[in-house]
Amino acid sequence: MAKVTRDDVAKLAGTSTAVVSYVINNGPRPVAPATRERVLAAIKELGYRPDRVAQAMASRRTDLIGLIVPDTRQPFFAEMAHAVEQAAAERGKMVLVGNADYLDEREVHYLRAFLGMRVAGLILISQGPSEHAAAEIDAWDARVVLLHRRPDAIDDVAVMTDDVGGAQLATRHLLEHGHPYVAFLGGTEETPKSGDPVTDHLEGWRRAMEESGKSLEGRYFQAPYNRYDAYKVALDLLAGPDRPPALMCATDDQAIGVLRAARELRIDVPGELAVAGFDDVKEAALTDPPLTTVASDREAMARAAVDLVLDDGLRVVGSRRERLRLFPARLVVRGSCGCGPAAAGSVPSVERAPRS
Repeated sequence: MAKVTRDDVAKLAGTSTAVVSYVINNGPRPVAPATRERVLAAIKELGYRPDRVAQAMASRRTDLIGLIVPDTRQPFFAEMAHAVEQAAAERGKMVLVGNADYLDEREVHYLRAFLGMRVAGLILISQGPSEHAAAEIDAWDARVVLLHRRPDAIDDVAVMTDDVGGAQLATRHLLEHGHPYVAFLGGTEETPKSGDPVTDHLEGWRRAMEESGKSLEGRYFQAPYNRYDAYKVALDLLAGPDRPPALMCATDDQAIGVLRAARELRIDVPGELAVAGFDDVKEAALTDPPLTTVASDREAMARAAVDLVLDDGLRVVGSRRERLRLFPARLVVRGSCGCGPAAAGSVPSVERAPRS
């Protein structure tokens, strides 16, 4: 059986092969709706399948978007990756996902691999300082969008949440319940990193505590970001003599580990310990009690990142591109903070002007 070609489609649709190409690639030139319908009908009737490899060789670009994440085993990154995949599918693109496992060399490995595949663009959820990643991006002159985190070493366009404002909002909410202070459970880094969301969560907690006249001394604790190791840290923290009355966690995964430790130690939440997290992963609504947390609009952020990496969402500010899309954070009130079921819901967003 002879292979169906683009010429066959054009002949049946009564148009040129160029118009067939515009329909298949959704551009670069517009096609009249009636003509588009004829082309699509011809494609269906003939069973035509475009040769994507040939298209990629001709254009030196594929229909692929590379996405590098620290660890898709963590719920937040898994949900963000899914949102990016959905947004890319709406644009007719597919997503290749690489797990950096919080290792600089693996981040660079995936950068080289994806850029070598001539992906249409790369979305990077960076895992560290990323000096080596920055050098690799410069060497390839790649189209890259940073998502969730903006390390100092990379000066590409970034899509982020107002992490400072969100953590400040959640800490204020815990203080409004009358607690003498709120402790903070952050990451394991001795030196906080600029551009890191968890560092911004720490800053938001600090601002809320200081504006309420609360001391920060001895109220910052460290734990890995995953629930399992955070659970182990929480067992020691909550069983000790200086158990905090309220705890703001840098991530929901940490907060889920804290809730498990509290249950095991028979500590009533929220009666003896109020807890809040950050990220609003889907499991946060299913914990016991349901977790009060800070949410970001992951779907909108993913769509913005995809649009930016495909060069459709770039705006001109004066003579330069906008460097940062900052999305507002929203406090989602549930039972772990001390609010009853009647109070559950969303507290108004933190609105902050985008920085460029």
